Amino acid sequence: MRIRTGYNITYECSEPTAILAHLDLHPSRARDLETPDRMITTPGVELHRYEDMFGNICTRLLAPAGRITLKSEFILRDSGATDPVAPGAIQHPVAYLPDEALTFLLGSRYCETDRLSDIAWTFFGQTEPGWARVEAIVNFVHDHIRFDYQQARPTRGAYEAYIEQIGVCRDYAHLAIAFCRCMNIPARYCTGYLGDIGVPLKPPMDFSAWFEAYLGGRWYVFDARNKIPRIGRALIARGRDATDVAITTSFGRLDLISFDVVATELPELQPAEPA
Repeated sequence: MRIRTGYNITYECSEPTAILAHLDLHPSRARDLETPDRMITTPGVELHRYEDMFGNICTRLLAPAGRITLKSEFILRDSGATDPVAPGAIQHPVAYLPDEALTFLLGSRYCETDRLSDIAWTFFGQTEPGWARVEAIVNFVHDHIRFDYQQARPTRGAYEAYIEQIGVCRDYAHLAIAFCRCMNIPARYCTGYLGDIGVPLKPPMDFSAWFEAYLGGRWYVFDARNKIPRIGRALIARGRDATDVAITTSFGRLDLISFDVVATELPELQPAEPA
């Protein structure tokens, strides 16, 4: 499967402003690129890329006063398979988890495990540990939160999403992650592209948030917003929550002027006719 993927984002800066961006495709998908994923800015500015502590590619830039556009468009090859499902995946006792998973058991800015622990054990304490428990969490969060794009709020944490019962994909992910961590299941936040491939169209297109839980010796994708396994998921970055993987973080005033994201299936290339 071939997927046309990319973004076109314009900001207005009142003065020169440093920006940190998580917009490059995750290195784990680099081999699937048919054409390069390369950020282009208008006006052109110097870009500095580095790999953060979670293995994501970050881009630093200094935006001049006025408008700046960040743009990339590329073709990604994908297997066309849905997210893996493993009902038999076990939950590991904390004492036997790998060191790198422990970070994703702790509370974080948007996943307040201290405020949600008693609630989590009330709802999920009697569920079967492992895949069934995470699935129960996903189903609960999916049914508990009402999706409303107009009600997006960057300061909303998992506890507020639970109380308000409204939000967008990042709120679904944060609440599910917090519940998993409360139940001693490592869970990490993911952001990336998820086009409406194999499902009805649900505009407007945006970057998507989901999470991964550590079960059975590996990380599995779960998506409390959509609930069903999906096709064509393209990871940009992973972290403890949205703080670690914000699409852009500005160190100064930055106003969003326009925002366009694309992830649509393309026809397969046809072999050339013999001469």
